[in-house]
Amino acid sequence: MDELVRNATARLLDSGNVAALIAGVIALALVLNRGTWLPLRNVVTIAHEGGHAVVALLSGRKLNGIRLHSDTSGLTVSTGRAHGPGMVFTLLAGYPAVSLLGLGGAWLVTSDRARWMLWGCIALLVLVLLAVRNAYGVLSVVVTGGALGAVSWLASPPWQALCAALLCWFLLIGGLRPLNELGRKRRRGRAGDSDADQLARLTGIGGGAWMFLWFLIGLASLLVGGFWLLLMPQV
Repeated sequence: MDELVRNATARLLDSGNVAALIAGVIALALVLNRGTWLPLRNVVTIAHEGGHAVVALLSGRKLNGIRLHSDTSGLTVSTGRAHGPGMVFTLLAGYPAVSLLGLGGAWLVTSDRARWMLWGCIALLVLVLLAVRNAYGVLSVVVTGGALGAVSWLASPPWQALCAALLCWFLLIGGLRPLNELGRKRRRGRAGDSDADQLARLTGIGGGAWMFLWFLIGLASLLVGGFWLLLMPQV
């Protein structure tokens, strides 16, 4: 274990990538500051609803559409059996999707494939756009995709890497804040139709247990993804 810690520390020191750490601090500030979090939370909502949609299709359900609202909430509607594994996995997928997307992006960035990460996100946004069924949702997806497209086309490789790292940090950190918000709503009795409460009704396992599982996935993704990002190539 000591040798493993020494090797990891040496790699961090050798990378010397202060820029990656600064990107993480900026992402943390964007998530914690209410003024920046409210508009940027749309990015998290897109990833969340996209996770529901992908798993719904993979589980054999019919995807009817996605709606994204100006209060940063969202709704993914699919048809199929009201009970059973397909519905459970569809409900389960939303919150972890944000953190896992950030984790996958972090792996690409630290592998010197930042542009792949940006284009991968754009491709996913195009797929989400095909399923969106309201004007605000279309606007949110187009603006997000346009920003990523501008970075991938106009920015130099070092700036692409930094912007990709910032997005990864934002997803990894921002994937945890909605769980805190959901916890507050549940304590006030204002989240009866949340993913956690629907899962509780379907499975008999309390909503708090599902939230704890999501938190563990998000925390593990943040720790691993953050470590990878701190080892990203020099910019």
